[in-house]
Amino acid sequence: MQDTFLNRQALYLRPDPARVIVRPFKPATEPRDLNPTDRQRANHIVDRMLALDSEAAASLLADVLENFLGRHRNLLETFEARADEMEEALAAHGTFSKVQRQLIGAYFLNEYSFEASALFNPSIVPHPDQSGAPKGGLRFILSLRAVGEGHVSSLTFRAGSVTSDGSLEVDPTARLASSPRIKARTPGSIGDNVEVIFKPEEDISERVIFPVTESQSNGIEDARFVEFNDLGRKTYYATYTAYSGRAIRSELMETSDFLSFRMTPLQGAAAHNKGMALFPRKISGKYAMIARQDNENLYLIYSDDLYRWDGGQAILKPEFPWEFVQIGNCGSPIELDEGWLLFTHGVGPVRKYSIGAALLDKNDPLKVLARSREPLLRPEPSEREGYVPNVVYTCGAMKHNDHIILPYAVSDTFSNFATVKISTLLATMKS
Repeated sequence: MQDTFLNRQALYLRPDPARVIVRPFKPATEPRDLNPTDRQRANHIVDRMLALDSEAAASLLADVLENFLGRHRNLLETFEARADEMEEALAAHGTFSKVQRQLIGAYFLNEYSFEASALFNPSIVPHPDQSGAPKGGLRFILSLRAVGEGHVSSLTFRAGSVTSDGSLEVDPTARLASSPRIKARTPGSIGDNVEVIFKPEEDISERVIFPVTESQSNGIEDARFVEFNDLGRKTYYATYTAYSGRAIRSELMETSDFLSFRMTPLQGAAAHNKGMALFPRKISGKYAMIARQDNENLYLIYSDDLYRWDGGQAILKPEFPWEFVQIGNCGSPIELDEGWLLFTHGVGPVRKYSIGAALLDKNDPLKVLARSREPLLRPEPSEREGYVPNVVYTCGAMKHNDHIILPYAVSDTFSNFATVKISTLLATMKS
């Protein structure tokens, strides 16, 4: 095996079907739902509930709370918020008591096991709050793609720490999970710009960003987070794939604290594909992106506008047998003294995914200084089975002292970590 110099950890992050969020159940309750049969069904549900006397309604609500209260935060508040969303549809039914409104909210919600199938394709960045970090180490945030019923992807998080020598620890996962509140929604020429916000008391591992726009309706996929430094101001950006069930496009997520997130569709020809990764700073005064517009090769693109990406020049093409089908990036480039370290994935025979790397010139990333001729990481025999067999994949690594921390997914099912000394990694790459 070529990846024996990597130190694979035993920090397996596996999907947990017991973790659930509540999502709107929509038998045509919103004004845009025009199917007369479904609207009639929704009205029937409301009418049946209103036919209950006050004592029966109160008893029913108490029973619902007894069954579900320990599974979610602020459940009554969630019920009322759902009823507020349905205000226009409920107007025809007259006035409601508080108990009736809360029951209406309960009837038009359902639990969703957001990571029932998979927890994979991680990326890692330094935590914005370094309090409690080990001496000589740091705190980090890990983003993960979670997949539940219907192959719908959402974004979830974990926190952890790395010591000065590269030893890793992941914080315990919270039992509860929560969706954010939509703070603002602004229509745009190619789709909505949306800002969502979580409550500060919700642990980072509770926070789940579920699709909230039509373009994302079947998934927020493969977020590539990067800590972006613009003249000392640090912002966390993530490029991700929005999937509607029919079409894909690249969008950009922005946060400074992992509590409030803004999601914006990207414009330009390069944004019509997936797998874009932003450099962690401007180069010669311009934003820079690694992208793959043609499903085969990797391109370098510059832009004056963070939200528009066109053109680009091919810098890496399939060259070795383990990447003959296609290559792509595995997260944002990492700045080293020696140049930009770019992790890549290659697809070989029987659609086997492996991870490699390239070193780009720091001042002119069009120049490829070195490249791995053999995979750095590929599926072990024990890691071949899963939702998508024969795949190892990452959406972003992190430099810490003289180590690279590389979280990676196994067979699109669960995630793990590997670490490697930078000097050892560079020594394996050929000019």
